[in-house]
Amino acid sequence: MIPEPWSGDEKMSPEKRAFYEFHSCLMEPWDGPASIAFTDGVRIGAVLDRNGLRPSRYSVTKDGLVVMASEVGVLDLEPERVLCKGRLQPGRMFLVDLEQGRIVADEEIKLRIATEKPYAVWLREQLIALEDLPASGDLPGPEQHALELRQQAFGYTTEDLRLLMAPMAAEANEAVGSMGNDAPLAVLSERPQLLYNYFKQLFAQVTNPPVDAIREKLIMSAETTIGAEGNLLEPGPESARQIKLKTPILDNQQLARLRQLDGSNARGFRSITLPIHFDPRAGGRGLAEAMEELCQRASRAIVDGYDFIILSDRGIDADNAPIPALLAVSGVHHHLIREGTRTKVGLVVESGEPREVHHFGLLIGYGAGAVNPYLAFETLGSMVEAGWLAGIPRRAAIEKYIKAAT
Repeated sequence: MIPEPWSGDEKMSPEKRAFYEFHSCLMEPWDGPASIAFTDGVRIGAVLDRNGLRPSRYSVTKDGLVVMASEVGVLDLEPERVLCKGRLQPGRMFLVDLEQGRIVADEEIKLRIATEKPYAVWLREQLIALEDLPASGDLPGPEQHALELRQQAFGYTTEDLRLLMAPMAAEANEAVGSMGNDAPLAVLSERPQLLYNYFKQLFAQVTNPPVDAIREKLIMSAETTIGAEGNLLEPGPESARQIKLKTPILDNQQLARLRQLDGSNARGFRSITLPIHFDPRAGGRGLAEAMEELCQRASRAIVDGYDFIILSDRGIDADNAPIPALLAVSGVHHHLIREGTRTKVGLVVESGEPREVHHFGLLIGYGAGAVNPYLAFETLGSMVEAGWLAGIPRRAAIEKYIKAAT
């Protein structure tokens, strides 16, 4: 639930690493900031988030009193009474076993738990990396309509290209700007708005410490897994039957590997692509009917044994407008939750709509396991040809863009 940073720790034991990697297939990590205390009536302990962004200090007296709090001095203790004192380290656990009458060390706790089951064997037999799947030469062909028309259909602006996407592709970093934003709220704007613009990030500007994924790689990772999720309370080999991704942002070749899964691979994975279109002439009614049909098709796909559902808005034209990707994935996600089948399938979004970090964050937050922003990649290729990204090859621009987005 709150693991220590393990993916970049070369000194971690293989048993503990396998334990953490296996459980990453069952639950995403809680990164905090958090210092959490727990007890079952016999043991009482605390664990600190992997970044160590919340203080937890403890004192142990000679007569067996243990005090832990966010600060030293919460309880007045005479110095001569104190046997030892210290602070809880990032990702570590502090445990007092009242039955045994002792403090159990972090390494002892985790070694015992990590060796209870053959996690390394389960991972080796079930988990597979995306790059280990057969490559596919069946990439989508040229779209029917010109790039500019499709950019207009998905609401692209010159500002998106010059101020947001160009810095991402050139520097592999999200564009930097001032904190001020004098644009009208989406709900009050007179111009058509993407669904993403109706969502705002809330954060504690003063109290939250900065998190730097670039210079703190040891505790940061964009790796994820997609696929059916096992029972969190009854972990077994099948819980690791997933596909491991280096990043949730997929290029076209990576998505093609997922799309071709037909059950003939080593793990028996199967995928299906569902179009996310609606008839624009039918207006809101047409959108509602298309969403209902999409949800029913997703339910049937699970009954038919598919492991991955790819929601795709490729192929738009005058008769097929794209359902907003955020609406499509969140609608399917919550529909499957209501049916009790959400953990049986992985959702992947193939859309021309997302291009900003904010867009990717919302799609993943509302149910997507991975996203393929195919039109953003095509746009980057056009920008390279037009000389907007001087000296940067198309493939390098896409790789930098993906890095910036994650």
